Amino acid sequence: MPALLPIALASGLVFLAAIVRGYSGFGFSLLAITSLSLIFSPAQVIPAIFMLEIAASLHMLPAIWRDVHWRSLAFLLAGTIIGTPIGVYFLANVPQAPMTLALAIFVLTATVLLWRGFALKTMPTGPATLAVGAATGIANGAFGIGGPPVILFYFASPAGHAVGRASLVAFFIMTDVTGLLFLAREGLVTKESGFLALAFLPALAAGVWLGSRSFKTADPTQFRRIVLIILACLAALTAAKAILGM
Repeated sequence: MPALLPIALASGLVFLAAIVRGYSGFGFSLLAITSLSLIFSPAQVIPAIFMLEIAASLHMLPAIWRDVHWRSLAFLLAGTIIGTPIGVYFLANVPQAPMTLALAIFVLTATVLLWRGFALKTMPTGPATLAVGAATGIANGAFGIGGPPVILFYFASPAGHAVGRASLVAFFIMTDVTGLLFLAREGLVTKESGFLALAFLPALAAGVWLGSRSFKTADPTQFRRIVLIILACLAALTAAKAILGM
């Protein structure tokens, strides 16, 4: 079993990532996996983070259930199912680092447009939402980073900050459960990853609680600004990892 000091250090990192998750509804996986991979191997960390993502979403779900935009969610999930095999094909046949860098540049560009005031006047149509879901599936299958297209979709839409955050939480429950099942099929869900998830659970619960409490008093304009800053930081982090991998 991992030693106490690495567990304590990693718990602090999980706590910080969980604050972001509780506040914005996203960002936990990339922040936690990137930081915890400096302490543990990816094979140990990734299954544990999937378990924690599911725990965080289930913890948040009762409070946000009524705000979820179920219609768009259905189209997004259908598109994700369509796009994921395409992304897996790219993963197997195309160099990953340049593609990851291209994704990061796209997310940064879209974030700048949103920061400058770009917004949709109406919710996208079913086919358009399906296309966003397909893009999400491709990104998830190719890079393991499916969140950005969906995040950009909700925060460019007129759904509102509460609806966007709630819908992201519900979306990630479904995709994380699917991802964990695939990891289990490959034999990557082990007693050690389960131990790490349990060890990090108190830090996760405390961070999500603190982030959710901060969201309740957040001004919508301030919330949007902070979300875009988080998204830009995640995209920059993704770009840095891609450049280092070239």
